[in-house]
Amino acid sequence: MTVLLVALGAAIGAPLRHRAGRAIRARHASTFPWGAFTVNVAGSLLLGYLIGLPVAPWLAAVLGAGLCGALSRYSTLSPETLRLVRDGERALGSAYAAGSVLAGLGAAYAGLLLAQTAG
Repeated sequence: MTVLLVALGAAIGAPLRHRAGRAIRARHASTFPWGAFTVNVAGSLLLGYLIGLPVAPWLAAVLGAGLCGALSRYSTLSPETLRLVRDGERALGSAYAAGSVLAGLGAAYAGLLLAQTAG
């Protein structure tokens, strides 16, 4: 049953990631992958918030593993970083890699703090 709940959340998170990423990229004429960066940070914020709440296991599966897992796929970090480096944007690639990890951790912590103050 848990696998189906995760799949349900992922079925929402993956298209949301795709649409949001495309919309963000369309607004920025930069080689920096703003779409991937933004959805990864937003997913980290939401996951941090969920971790700070007392949620039922089924809801954690749908929203945490499913929705946030499909929304904030850090698997894009490596290919985006390599693309920047390959295109001669070494400093930007380094900034993207380090910034993604730091911003993601910061967003998750901020989400956790938000949940704790809301509850």
